[in-house]
Parts: sequence; C-alpha cells; structure tokens
Amino acid sequence: MSLNHFDINEIRKQFPVLDQQVYGKQLVYFDNAATTQKPLCVIERERDYYLHENCNIHRGVHYLSQMATEAYENARKTVAQFINARQAQEIVFTRGTTESLNLLATSLGQLLFSDENKTSNFKLQASNSPKVVVSAMEHHSNMVPWQQMLDRINNSDRINKINKMNNLLVIRMDKNGVLDLNHYEELLKQRPKIVSIAHISNTLGTVNPIKEMIAMAHKYDIPVVIDGAQSMAHQVIDVQDLDCDFYVFSGHKMYAPMGIGGLYGKMEWLEKMPPYQFGGEMVDKVSFEKTTFNKVPFKFEAGTPNVGAALGLETAVKFIQSFDRQEVEAYEDELLRYATEKLSTIEGIRFIGQAPKRNGLISFVIDGIHPYDLGTIIDKMGVAVRTGHHCAEPVMTFFDIPGTVRASFAMYNTKEEIDIFVKAVNKAATMLR
Repeated sequence: MSLNHFDINEIRKQFPVLDQQVYGKQLVYFDNAATTQKPLCVIERERDYYLHENCNIHRGVHYLSQMATEAYENARKTVAQFINARQAQEIVFTRGTTESLNLLATSLGQLLFSDENKTSNFKLQASNSPKVVVSAMEHHSNMVPWQQMLDRINNSDRINKINKMNNLLVIRMDKNGVLDLNHYEELLKQRPKIVSIAHISNTLGTVNPIKEMIAMAHKYDIPVVIDGAQSMAHQVIDVQDLDCDFYVFSGHKMYAPMGIGGLYGKMEWLEKMPPYQFGGEMVDKVSFEKTTFNKVPFKFEAGTPNVGAALGLETAVKFIQSFDRQEVEAYEDELLRYATEKLSTIEGIRFIGQAPKRNGLISFVIDGIHPYDLGTIIDKMGVAVRTGHHCAEPVMTFFDIPGTVRASFAMYNTKEEIDIFVKAVNKAATMLR
C-alpha cells in the first residue's frame, strides 16, 4: 500500500477497528501511547507469513526456511534504514522496549560494572562507585531494570552494602515537566557509567533535548541509552545524527504487532557486550567443556524469533514512510494544540506536563475528581483513554496526584473526535462534582 499524500479519510480506511461502536457510541480511540491500532497492510503481512512462509529461520537449508530467513533479515535492514543505523547488524530484534532495556541493564551492566563487583578495597570513595543516570520522568521500564542491576551489584559489593549508597542518579525536573540540564551536568561530574533517558515522556509528553544531552554525556565518555518507545511513530529518528550509543523501541506503539521491537546499538558496544540469554541460535561452537558465541546481532537473539511480527514491523515502517513525515508531525501537533485549547475551557482542569516542546499526548486532572472515575464514565460514552500512573509512579508522587487522564493521538485521529472527547469529559465532570 502506498499513499502519496496525507488524506485522513483514506488513512482511517486502513484501520477498520476504528469503524465500530462501543456502548452504542462511535469509538474514539485516544490510547495510542499504550498501543496504536494496526493498519490492514500490517495485519495482512503477518497473516501472509503464516499462510505461505511459516518456518524457522537461519538453520534450515530447504526452500521455506531460506525464504523466511531472507524476509526476516530484510526486515532488519528496513528498520536499520528507518533510523539511519550504519549497518543492519546494529539492530537487535527484541520483544519491545522493556526487553531491550533489560538486555542493556544485564549485558551492558555486566560489561561496565564487572570491575566494581570484584573490588575488595574498603577505601573506595562514593565518586568511584557504580552509578546510572536516569531522569525524573522515566517509565518504570527505564528505571527498574537499572535499579535492580545496581541492587545486585550493591548486594555483592561489601563497600556499597556498608555505605548504603544510592547509585541511581535522577535528573530533576520542574513543575512544567522540563528537565534541569544544570543538574544533569552536576550528575555527569559524578562519573556515572551509563545515562538512560526517555526521548518523549509517556506521562507528560515532554520532548527531551536528547541530542544536547547525549553530547553532554559524551564529554565525559559516558554511553547514552535512549528510550524511544514514544517517539518512533511521531518523529524522524536519525541515530547517527543523535550520536546515541543505544536506542530502544516497541513495534506496538508504531502501528506494528505486539511482541516485537528492537535495540539499536553502536557496533563497537555490541561487540564488547556479553550475551543476554543463552540457548539456540546465539551460539557459535558448543561442547560440554566450552561454548563460544555467535556474531552480532545473533548473539543477542537466543531461541526462535517472532518472525511474523518482525515482518509486521517492517510493514509498519514502510507504512509510516509512505507519508511525508513532517506533514504527519505537524498534523499531530495541531491535534495536541486543539485538544489543549478545548480542554482548557473545562472548570477545574489542571494539565500535568506543560513543557514548551511536547508531542503525542496530553495528561490532566480535574479538581476533586479521581482520574479512574472520569475515565470510566467517558468510556461509556465511547471514548478510550488511559487513566492511572502510566507506569511512572515517581512522576505522580512528584505532582502529588494519584494519576492522570491521558489522551494520546495518532495520525488517524481527528479534531471531530477531540470535540466528542471534550464533550464527554465535560459531561462526566459535571456528573462527578
């Protein structure tokens, strides 16, 4: 499928799930930050794989296996080109952002922190202890894996157990949801081993200045991981221009199937990192005495991969590329501006996250009303939004709220849907006061 221009009516035809009623009302789907709907071309590509190509890859010499292998590796090439990686081998397929970050916390963590585990010098200073920098707006997936990795090191390191060091360093943010780069510089001076930050906040919509932040970290020779879960569908990503060391993402947030995503890593890092999981495919030679491992990226892809979903991801990438990306981004920015303007008329509303540069979503609370109650009522009016802490409890603690109502947009949403949404919020708020 190819669309030569941005036609919202033609786009919506590619998403039949949108053309249905819930509770007798036309569905308005504003939960795209959790998962986007899938266009027909993606659904058909995955279906076609299981109808005509289904086979295990890489290991077979027969026709189907070779055909499936070629398709899978072509998908890797497509993803690499999409984010301007230097080579296809810098793309590791995973189940999504969460697995990618766990892979890094385990494998990159083992590479960079192994020396700290072996130390027996009780005079070790806090400045030399293992540290990771994250931001105050991170999703749990970009916080908990690093936290647990540091806990494992501390539990095996007598020095840190005694000193009870808190080695997860958190970049401060202000009440608008903007990171404090002066504080970030102070944290970098503590010589952390890794920086891991979100490109776009899944709760606040803040677009972080990651290119600048990457350059700042590289002045101290610190590798940078970028959580791109919320950005791949909305912005043009060029990993070479950003100069990030790692960029991770989920397919299901960019019109692809669930259970597929990826990790981009600079080859010089991937080659040094130990494997994440062990088993078939990721090995080179195996004996009872010793095992050697496959080359990058295969040493990070243990077991049978989700080939059909990888082909669906490739198709989703081509779907996104069939549009003028700047035109789509401008359209989605207009939806965000329009929604903010219309919601601002509701009595008692408070927006959570008002950074000058935001993208993709809007979070809010209404005085005296629990977000869950509001979300439950507008659901009965056919509007799907997300309520709660959005896997970012520290953010909610910072703003002293139980959660938010989050409306998130995709290229197939319309201003007419926003009007329905605002009317539903207004009506629900009136009922709950």
